[in-house]
Amino acid sequence: MKTRRRSSSRSKSSGLKTFVQAARFGALAAIALGLASCAVLPSASRYPTKGDARPHEGVATAHRLPIHGVDISKWQGDVDWAAMRQAGTKFAFIKATEGGDHIDSKFHENWWEAKKAGVPRGAYHFVFWCRPAHEQAAWFKRNVPQDPDALPPVLDVEWNGQSVNCPKKVPREQALAMIDVMLREMEAHTGKRPIIYTDITFHKEILEGEYNDYPYWIRSTAAEPQVRYNDRRWTFWQFTTTGRVPGVRGDVDRNTFYGTENQWRMFVQSACDPRDHGRLGPRGVCRNMDAVQTASIDE
Repeated sequence: MKTRRRSSSRSKSSGLKTFVQAARFGALAAIALGLASCAVLPSASRYPTKGDARPHEGVATAHRLPIHGVDISKWQGDVDWAAMRQAGTKFAFIKATEGGDHIDSKFHENWWEAKKAGVPRGAYHFVFWCRPAHEQAAWFKRNVPQDPDALPPVLDVEWNGQSVNCPKKVPREQALAMIDVMLREMEAHTGKRPIIYTDITFHKEILEGEYNDYPYWIRSTAAEPQVRYNDRRWTFWQFTTTGRVPGVRGDVDRNTFYGTENQWRMFVQSACDPRDHGRLGPRGVCRNMDAVQTASIDE
């Protein structure tokens, strides 16, 4: 009996020592991890609840910009817009239409729920190169409400290489002619100059040097935009397709605006990139802004 008691005492003492050592190690590990996180992700505090399933160091500067948003379609399923807004989401581009006969099944739900939650949003049209441009423009106008509070609409131009019905490319002149029609009609419908969304390949083959009076939303998920796009100023940058944002289950595209919080307010109020106000304002393209915002256009 005594021997068992002495053995039990030694066991308890050894166990306590092991526990203390483990606790100390855990505390040190937690501190080290916290310091490493601060060192690697200096901007994490800006949007602490957002992340990326496959982060890429090539787009690290996107995380340091203050205005972040998403683009959404039916593939994100049910969206909790209130949670998304609380996480700091400043804007959303929502898929509306594609070609001349397809509407995203979640468009109207997302459109109105985003507004209800107070998330500024714009509608986008995905171009189908086998459908006449005037039919696509008519389809967009038929399905997208005229909302003066909305962000400018987006024309999504990229090749449809994975399409079953229309994987082909069209000649550059034809593509530009189609884009001309749709930009004009979308602006007439919404009262705002559209944003052009594009990817690296389409920009290189079709858009280089074109539509410099329009804001561009470019995709670059592995490098800085200037590395992938030749001489193209951008207003929005899609920097990942594997983002994690409260309110959405699974992957979601994350995007950022180029400028400051004040420049963002100017964009929302005027429906123009602030850098273009001096040039496009006299032509009636931009909405009026208050004097304070105009005076601080570069801030």
